[in-house]
Amino acid sequence: MNWNDERVEMLRKLWGEGLSASQIAAHLGGVSRNAVIGKVHRLKLSSRGRAAAAPARPKKVAKPPVAAPKPGVRTTVTRSMPASIGATALQVQFDTDYAPQISMRAQPENLVVPISRRLRLVELTERTCKWPNGDPLSEDFSFCGNDPAETGPYCKYHSKLAFQPASDRRRR
Repeated sequence: MNWNDERVEMLRKLWGEGLSASQIAAHLGGVSRNAVIGKVHRLKLSSRGRAAAAPARPKKVAKPPVAAPKPGVRTTVTRSMPASIGATALQVQFDTDYAPQISMRAQPENLVVPISRRLRLVELTERTCKWPNGDPLSEDFSFCGNDPAETGPYCKYHSKLAFQPASDRRRR
């Protein structure tokens, strides 16, 4: 299909009236929607009139995804209603107030928490527990430093925290 002067003028007219590329292609015949779009870009036709085709549909407001709560932790989430802000469209604002409430599960009575030796990074060896204590960016950051278990970088207590048996993971 060749774009002659008559077809180009018809394209300009229909584009200015606000017809879609599919409607223009159907009106011209023998040309695809993509060909119309390509010609419009080559002609640099940017200004369009408004089409009076279909009435505007109300926009659907997407519901935000809600993360699943962790077992044993209760969270409180409050959601505010959409509010009009100046000349902008309606915006949904969310106020999230997390108040974790950890359930007290039965702790083993023979649980012994070792006292940390509070070693610095340069003081660690192959025979010290490398469990971090505190915030790494703070000055009082340290490592456990107790004797490690036979295998692994942690002492017996921290190994139980770090590694879960496979059967426990499958149950969850």
